Amino acid sequence: MRGATSAKWVVGAVIVAMSATACGGGDNKAGGESGGTFRFGITEPTAIDPVNAQESEGIVIARALFTGLYDTSNDGKLIPKLAESGTPSDDGKTWTFKIKGGTKFTNGEPVDAEAFVRGWTRVTAKASASDVSYHMADIVGYEDLHSGKSDKFAGLTAVDATTLKVELSIPDFEFVKKTAHSVFSPVPKVAGAGDNKAFNDQPIGNGAFKMTSPWQHNTSITLVRNDDYGLEKAHLAKVEAKILNPANGSTLEYQGFQSGQFDYARMPTPQLTAAKAKYDPQGEWISGDFSGINYLNIFNQNPPFNNADARKAISYAIDREAIAKGVFQGLQKPATAFLPPSFADVYQAGVCTSCVKQDVAKAKEYAEKGGLKPGTVVNFGYNTGAGHEEWVQAVAQQLKDVLGLEVKLDGKPFKEALATQQDKATSGLWRQAWTADYPTADNFMTPLLSTTGIGEDPATGKAQGDNRGRYSNPEFDKLLVTAKATKDDAARAALYKQAEKLAVDTDQGVIPLWQRSQYRLVNSKKFKNIKMDFYEDPNLAEISLK
Repeated sequence: MRGATSAKWVVGAVIVAMSATACGGGDNKAGGESGGTFRFGITEPTAIDPVNAQESEGIVIARALFTGLYDTSNDGKLIPKLAESGTPSDDGKTWTFKIKGGTKFTNGEPVDAEAFVRGWTRVTAKASASDVSYHMADIVGYEDLHSGKSDKFAGLTAVDATTLKVELSIPDFEFVKKTAHSVFSPVPKVAGAGDNKAFNDQPIGNGAFKMTSPWQHNTSITLVRNDDYGLEKAHLAKVEAKILNPANGSTLEYQGFQSGQFDYARMPTPQLTAAKAKYDPQGEWISGDFSGINYLNIFNQNPPFNNADARKAISYAIDREAIAKGVFQGLQKPATAFLPPSFADVYQAGVCTSCVKQDVAKAKEYAEKGGLKPGTVVNFGYNTGAGHEEWVQAVAQQLKDVLGLEVKLDGKPFKEALATQQDKATSGLWRQAWTADYPTADNFMTPLLSTTGIGEDPATGKAQGDNRGRYSNPEFDKLLVTAKATKDDAARAALYKQAEKLAVDTDQGVIPLWQRSQYRLVNSKKFKNIKMDFYEDPNLAEISLK
């Protein structure tokens, strides 16, 4: 998920940290105690409008404001929201969705099939310059709309108020899973174009929460319960997202929890063990393994990593086990595959040969073959304020000790980090992570490793997609297309396994590091049912006062 979450990017997601004070109440359909203000800390999002929401900070807000066709349970199952059904044609190229009637946006406009056509068209339109429009790239008419040749999305049809027909340029028997992403949200007519700043800063949605005041940039975002919500209403009366300094966001979250200001917090890596020892016995520690991956993005097209040997040298030089035990104090698990263990049908432990165990001899052998000489300057980028400093420094030291590289650490605030990764001239390594947007292997493969996932702007060279490392292999791309067109689940899984082997082992297009184990502190004394959802975000719509 861009990201994370994101996917939602979790390139440094300062996932929410929350606090609560009493507030007005009122009953809801779900029962339980209503009311309460839930405050959480985030860094400044790229966007909260579904047109460009792309990392945890923005997506947690967008998902609270908008409800789409489906959601995803923690075990990767689709949960119908506004979809009564989603049916593919026999050839997998047409999907027909029946939509629940009678729901509306908070301004009173109906949420109908045309609202979905409007939302998806708005995302893809050239003027929007959306970084997440690629999720719709297989819909007929995407290229004409995205390039500005047309202002219509040819593959979308509102057959009637409750029937949406989607025509795809290639077969995709898993397309329905994509619609759980916030980018597939419906929007009202007042949304206008994707660059409508008034709507960007105060989106009018159809979700469990709404905004009554605009986003206060670099300060806060406030949500209130949508009492006219067409599905099960939220319990909380208000949610306040406080925007924190990106240089030390996780520290501020942890301090806020300790002082009683926050009710849900991430922790700096060095504090994990102490925090667990203190708060776990009190029932204020939650944890989980999620559908994601922490990895090193390698800029494949620029020296010194424009060959697979140099990339393999880096991977073999890293002692994942030592960092997991030392820096992460045993709370992270080394990754030997790019796809997560939760995707049991495609998971291949050890598929990344260079990830299984540090091998100094092989690291030096591949470095010599790849022209990665001692003294080579390597830029190593990461986003600040998210607790990455310690492990990044540990990896940099290992690369220096094993290969004699001169590693220059380049920490940047999140928004600057994203911009740097998009630049075609960027070289070296970058700390990256990804949490599934929807429960399919394709959600990792297509955005992060396919040629279409680069989304290069012809004019600027900017990578508008999520394949910021610009890995590209036509054979890999073909495997993905074939997999999506394969109706049989087992046969499709076999093709995804073959694709992962090619990209992550043979080509070493990326370097897997750790699986996605997540830990949070929660104020269970005041709130109940606080959980991390499939996207590693707090389940705002389900939390209630005790």
